[in-house]
Amino acid sequence: MPNPIYKEIRWGFIGCGEVTEKKSGPAFNLVPGSRIQAVMSRSKEKASSYAERHNIPRWYSDAQQLISDPDVNAIYIATPPSSHATYAIMAMKAGKPVYVEKPLASSYLDCQRINRISEQTRVPCFVAYYRRCLPYFQKVKELIGSGAIGKVTSVQVRFACPPRLLDYNSTALPWRVQRDIAGGGYFYDLAPHQIDLLQELFGPIVRASGFSSNQGGLYETEDTVSASFQFSGGLPGSGSWCFVSHESASIDRIELIGNKGHLCFSVFTYEDIIMHNEQGRHQFHIENPEHVQLPLIQSVVEHLQQSSICTVDSISATSVNWVMDRILGKI
Repeated sequence: MPNPIYKEIRWGFIGCGEVTEKKSGPAFNLVPGSRIQAVMSRSKEKASSYAERHNIPRWYSDAQQLISDPDVNAIYIATPPSSHATYAIMAMKAGKPVYVEKPLASSYLDCQRINRISEQTRVPCFVAYYRRCLPYFQKVKELIGSGAIGKVTSVQVRFACPPRLLDYNSTALPWRVQRDIAGGGYFYDLAPHQIDLLQELFGPIVRASGFSSNQGGLYETEDTVSASFQFSGGLPGSGSWCFVSHESASIDRIELIGNKGHLCFSVFTYEDIIMHNEQGRHQFHIENPEHVQLPLIQSVVEHLQQSSICTVDSISATSVNWVMDRILGKI
């Protein structure tokens, strides 16, 4: 049977952490035909406070109760990755479309589970790789497509940052460095955006390998990663990530080398895009919306209303986990 047309998307949030405060949460009420109906947190105090601050009609401390709410017809999952598969499957089996924070799950195998249920139930699952839709990265895609740097012959990713203050607290480490919750360390939290963008630009990565180690000794998961990979068209790439560097070494850069020039851009800091080619040096300053997930959330809503098609789904997101798990030696 065909998927239903939703005139109004009434969202239920599972999780109401930091990402929902500005990046995503407010955007659900800004898209025509979309509004937040309920929110859930295992902490009753957190759920009720969030609902009150954001004028959300209902709150729950149990995910099943939120999913079963007849006035909620779509689910946003904003919890750590280890619970993504469980909540996504619960929602899809209840017939409710899902929008999941990235990465899709804490392992490639869990991503496959999500896809099987989505296929069986014919309920769509979308993933918050919102950078694909941001003006900044649309400009990068436009420059590549125009041939401004010619044929891209090499991709290089470099990321380094010093430890965060919470990383020194051995008795209460952030969930992002706990493998059983996050799937890995900070690499598993940040690299998905970079890998997803590169696959959006150059197609799927079909070969990947890497080396990871713990150089800082602040937590058990990897804090330094080096990788090599290759896209389906033969384009090679490499990457290095260090989350225990000195502040002076901080960098957030992807460099695309072409046969007629090269292009540099950032993924997290949105530094000006810099391009060098036969015409000289070019600099582009691109502003993104205040709530950065807004363009993607609008695309998801329009897909559910059957006025457009959103391709930022669990199928495309699964390959990101495959690449990360290959780099970390998990598969």
